[in-house]
Amino acid sequence: MIIPSLDFYQGKIVRLYQGNYNLKKIYIQNYYIYIKKCIKNKIKNIHIVDLDGAENFNNKQNFLLKEILQIKNIDFQVGGGIRSRKDIEKLFSLGVKKVVIGSAIFEKRNEVKKWIQEYGINSIVLALDVVVKNNFTEVKISGWKKNTRQDINDILYDFSSTGVKNILCTDITKDGTLNGPNISLYHSLVKKYPYINFQSSGGVSRLQDIKDLKKIGIKDIIIGKAFLENKFTMTEAVQCWQKESFLA
Repeated sequence: MIIPSLDFYQGKIVRLYQGNYNLKKIYIQNYYIYIKKCIKNKIKNIHIVDLDGAENFNNKQNFLLKEILQIKNIDFQVGGGIRSRKDIEKLFSLGVKKVVIGSAIFEKRNEVKKWIQEYGINSIVLALDVVVKNNFTEVKISGWKKNTRQDINDILYDFSSTGVKNILCTDITKDGTLNGPNISLYHSLVKKYPYINFQSSGGVSRLQDIKDLKKIGIKDIIIGKAFLENKFTMTEAVQCWQKESFLA
């Protein structure tokens, strides 16, 4: 499905360029109006990123998240600085449908595995933000500032025993660029792990990108900058997705 993304930094909607906090663009957009527009266009899910929390997990925008999550008739998945059971339960208590976990995968791996089993495979999304170099797909953490020196395939193999279902994979070099998604990366992942629901993120700028991702088996496409900059409408995106689903 099509999942619009709203990234917040210091209370404002922003987009980073290739994950760089120093290269962010601020959008004068009312989040309430934007989300209502999503609902009107039959969008079922929205991806919310707390960039303050991602940069420093002690600096979450809790007040803003609480306000956003009061909006009904749409499901939210939220990520950014989630490091503990307390963080997860707080979000679920506010009505979050899915919790997105990134850095904790490396800092508290055994606990994350327990969370997947405890809260259910439909409630936890693992976020793996990567840079591809010389056939090595390295995962980065802490707002994409820290190297893990671990390949995405090693992480997916390690978590396979948990039955993990949802993986959000972002190619950092594509994020915020509008240069098109990394089709070869996602094609490779879908072929290797057909039992996983991959969410693609980064680079989508035209309807053809949606068609290409759908064709290779991507289940969810997260779209941020393209919507904010009106590269195409939500209606066009949803219709394109539905048409490709029908053709498939």
